[in-house]
Amino acid sequence: MPNAPIRISSIPQAHKMQGFAPPPHPMISLIKCGQLKGQPGMSAVLDFYMISIKRNCNNLIYGQQKYDFDEGFMAFIGPNQIISGQEHAPGYEPKGWMLFVHPDFFWGSPLAKKIKQYEFFNYAVNEALFLSDKEEKTINDIVGNIVQECNANIDHFTQNIVVSHLETLLNYAERFYQRQFITRKIANHQILDRLNGLLDDYFNSDDLVKSGIPTVEYISDVLNVSPGYLRSLLKNLTGQNTQQHIHEKLIDKAKEKLSTTSLSVSEIAYGLGFEHPQSFNKLFKTKTKVSPLEFRASFN
Repeated sequence: MPNAPIRISSIPQAHKMQGFAPPPHPMISLIKCGQLKGQPGMSAVLDFYMISIKRNCNNLIYGQQKYDFDEGFMAFIGPNQIISGQEHAPGYEPKGWMLFVHPDFFWGSPLAKKIKQYEFFNYAVNEALFLSDKEEKTINDIVGNIVQECNANIDHFTQNIVVSHLETLLNYAERFYQRQFITRKIANHQILDRLNGLLDDYFNSDDLVKSGIPTVEYISDVLNVSPGYLRSLLKNLTGQNTQQHIHEKLIDKAKEKLSTTSLSVSEIAYGLGFEHPQSFNKLFKTKTKVSPLEFRASFN
């Protein structure tokens, strides 16, 4: 049985576990990946944020799909998420850095609330952000400013200046994530094709009657991507979120039944997984601007 994950509640504790000197600031610290002592099989739950850049990682998995990518990539981990150590191949030299930031560091600043809006902290760890050399330099320059400020004489200006740099870093990361959705169209369309196939099979089976309308969580689980990642992907590709995409498929199936069968509206509603026909009527009219009976009448 794997060992239970250990909880690391503070950044000084993380330093102590690695045998490092205490950080210059107790709530923010940067560690070079080459300094870390590998502990294969160890899992930990952090009570703080971790932002990292790593290099020389081939055959990475991004959204459950493999890529060969020699350039840098970023990963974002929020509080209460599990990270695990892995054993590296002989001769492997990890490159990059990890930036630790405790949530209390943002206390009293607008970033305390805004940081929850950055969806990449909710993505699965394998949904990394791949960077070009130019993008990586931009991120590294910002992190260099953070380190320089934290290593200087800490005063009452330090927090505001560092928080400003952090917000700039996160805004760039969000921009680069949007670029990644666009530049990886082939992979993204593969997920979209799988989603459409999954919904077609679901709506043509008995699952609707037995299990009801598929949830976003169910769809994400079957596709092996996080709900946040799938929502962002569909927004970029189709302009719709996952729930809207499910409803669109549902309405298409309803139109098919209304136009090709003599089933009553109530029978169609129950067959599509609705507990109450009124809910079906309301959704259908919201999506099509006509009621189910008005839609059927247009075919007579």
